[in-house]
Amino acid sequence: MELSSVFHGRSDPHIFSASGGKAMGKLIEATHEFAGFDISMKPVLDIVEDIFRRATPAAPGALKQVEDANDERALPYSNLDELMDVLAVTINRISCEITYRLSIGEDAHSTTLAVAQIVKGYLWDAKIVLALAAFAMTYGELLLVIQLYATNPLAKGVALLKQLPEVLARPDLLKPKFDTLAALINAMVVVAKCIVEFKELPSKYISPHDPELSSANADFPSAVYWTIRGMVVCSSQIMNLISMGHELLPSTADSWELSSLTHNINGIYDDLVEKLNLCRKRINERKDIEAFQTLVRLFEATHIDNIKILKALIYAKDDQPPLWDGTTKRRVNIEVLRRKSVLLLISDIEIPDKELLILEQIYNDSRGQTGIESQYEVIWIPIVNRSTPFDDTKMTQFESVQATMQWHSVVHPSMIQPVVIRYIKEVWGFSKKPLLVVLDPQGKVVNHNAMHMMFIWGSAAYPFTKLREEALWKGETWRIELLADSIDTNINNWAKGKVICLYGGEDMDWIRKFTTAAKAVARAANIELEMLYMGKSNPREQVRRNMTAIKLENISHTLPDISLVWFFWARLESMWHSRAQHGMTVQNDLIMQEILTMLGFDGNDRGWAVISREADEMTRAKADTALKSLEEYKAWATASAEKGFVPALNDYIKSLQTEHHCNCLILPGISAAAIGSFNERVVCVDCGKPMEVLLMLRCCTD
Repeated sequence: MELSSVFHGRSDPHIFSASGGKAMGKLIEATHEFAGFDISMKPVLDIVEDIFRRATPAAPGALKQVEDANDERALPYSNLDELMDVLAVTINRISCEITYRLSIGEDAHSTTLAVAQIVKGYLWDAKIVLALAAFAMTYGELLLVIQLYATNPLAKGVALLKQLPEVLARPDLLKPKFDTLAALINAMVVVAKCIVEFKELPSKYISPHDPELSSANADFPSAVYWTIRGMVVCSSQIMNLISMGHELLPSTADSWELSSLTHNINGIYDDLVEKLNLCRKRINERKDIEAFQTLVRLFEATHIDNIKILKALIYAKDDQPPLWDGTTKRRVNIEVLRRKSVLLLISDIEIPDKELLILEQIYNDSRGQTGIESQYEVIWIPIVNRSTPFDDTKMTQFESVQATMQWHSVVHPSMIQPVVIRYIKEVWGFSKKPLLVVLDPQGKVVNHNAMHMMFIWGSAAYPFTKLREEALWKGETWRIELLADSIDTNINNWAKGKVICLYGGEDMDWIRKFTTAAKAVARAANIELEMLYMGKSNPREQVRRNMTAIKLENISHTLPDISLVWFFWARLESMWHSRAQHGMTVQNDLIMQEILTMLGFDGNDRGWAVISREADEMTRAKADTALKSLEEYKAWATASAEKGFVPALNDYIKSLQTEHHCNCLILPGISAAAIGSFNERVVCVDCGKPMEVLLMLRCCTD
């Protein structure tokens, strides 16, 4: 059977099959001879779509009245005059060709190919829009007459000549036919809009050689064929209205063809939209790469101040001030930060309360320090997951955190664009734990995370550069003030001649025994002793109960707030990070050894103790050893009188250590992914043997 014979039977199902659809596309592709008519068709399509929208038939029993002449939705036609001068001849030619061929009884397929010949020199988007424009004229003229028939003598006269009064007398039968046509028209319009959108994709980011666009281009001929054919069939249905008279009920064949065309064109649209979304995804990926590289180059460049960098990080929507001043509670411009050191506090909106509390305390303390207050500021940069909706619950959570902050923050998390989030994660290493990235007055990054410096030295670390960090460490030794002076200022007063004992753990029985023994030894040795309970790194309810019991029983001093217990251990972790970043290891650095010893103590639930007197006298031990050494004071009392209390205690603690022991150390900030490539050799601080690296998973809220 010849292919042409298939198209003469309107209800032949083969024409709507996948193979039939591809064959139609081949026929249209064979007519394509691009002659350089590359015209933006979106303005024309806007007119066409507007015509179809306004040409909606009235409900049964009433005819649609003339629309208000002052309708503000009217399109700006004045800019289209020149374009329509070019296209009007083609549009009219298509309309005449369809009218003529249908009037002599030519089938829809042949008429479709004839229209394809007229538009063969245009691109695919223009072919489909020009054909729809021709049909929109016919459809619009008919509906204009129908809408004005009851009120306008001119429309009534035209209707009489077109033999429409009999048709208009039965609106109850007319509407279903127009509803069926409207469904097909809508399908054709959305396909046309989709192909126009393909045409408007930026060639800078996608080309016809890309598989996403190449696949779509292969579907355009078929989409053009079926859209033009649908338009031809709609034109045929409208022409038939004139000759139908009282025979308004559509035939089964007509209904089948209209519904089949609608279904087929909707299927084409679904495929095209899927491919259009793939193209947009590829474009967005390339735009993101370009934007990311631009951001990288921006941070590598030299600037006279920090404004350009801050504006690149914080997107100011609608030119509204993008920052919220936590002190004045009002929006402010980025300009207020010009040529200041800016600390970017980067976190998600679930920033831990205890961490926020400590940062606020340090920040507020700095506000009263002459010479620092006016030189640096903090901005909270909240990082949210863009793949999930930022709903009212999250907004409430964001505003709740923001309300507690005295410094600046962005007005809304959406001001941090995805490319900035990517940069923060990939270049600055943000994952979950908050970062404090430092920009100098020129916007240069001088520290990718000053959180450790802030925790160790507070605002004394200003201007928070790596050089400042190195200088601060050069002036430090392992002493009780470094370990805990930032936690409790009483330690500075106690350090003058008194023996200071910091102890921790969760076992209240051990705490009672240890503190009782310590007080007995202090009386026997005639020393002044101050004791301070430091709990555990992840203080839970047991630590809180211990603090209450210690106060009630007057066992020793406790910290005024449980968040300071957490801060004590967080500072130790910060010390470990800071020393490690400067190349210090357990093998070559005493401070690193003592930090790791303290972190190892935290793995012991029973308890531990650090005892100090004067800057260079310190000793420490785990629960059993610490308690036993005090209970056996008589064994080293003579040495205490000769050497001094802390040196003698240190010697006795070492004598109690056995060859067989077990130390567990949790190194902070090492992810599971990094364990496999963890090359640092960590040795036991007790015996000097290498420690085995194991993976431990721990919930931070456990």
